[in-house]
Amino acid sequence: MKRIIIIGYMGAGKTTVGKCLAKELNMDFYDLDWYIESRMRKTVKQIFDEVGEEGFRKIEHNMLHEVAEFENVIISCGGGTPCFFDNIEYMNQQGETVFLKASPEVLYGHLKMGKTVRPLLLNKTPEEVKVFINEQLEKRNPYYTQAKYTLNVDLMDNYEKIKISVAKIKELLKI
Repeated sequence: MKRIIIIGYMGAGKTTVGKCLAKELNMDFYDLDWYIESRMRKTVKQIFDEVGEEGFRKIEHNMLHEVAEFENVIISCGGGTPCFFDNIEYMNQQGETVFLKASPEVLYGHLKMGKTVRPLLLNKTPEEVKVFINEQLEKRNPYYTQAKYTLNVDLMDNYEKIKISVAKIKELLKI
């Protein structure tokens, strides 16, 4: 039985790497946000709009406890997931945690290119988004760095480099 839980800031590539790793290891893949949307039959944005961040974090916590009981899975978590309740401790108990670490500049570039609606970034100017990312990283890094493994993904900007990141994770986890 194996569980690999991927954490990191939004835009770090958790879903991209998680899917690729799951395919290589022939394991099931779950993106926690997608799982929440499927179970709640609402988008993350709709949940945020209805119950605010605090309400969303409670739902996220409960759904994490559901999905982290599955066996032979790779789970990519939302950027804030490790930072609330006892989530990071729980994740470390449940499986191998990998922090995908990226610089604020790289994260900004990924988020700018992304097509996903990010409730925490709505209605912010590019400059406000840059400030927000830096502030959030400062608050969240103490949680992220509790992961069992850390992989710098600053140079993960094409498919070949994604494959290299996946190979490095396999090396870190000795699988």
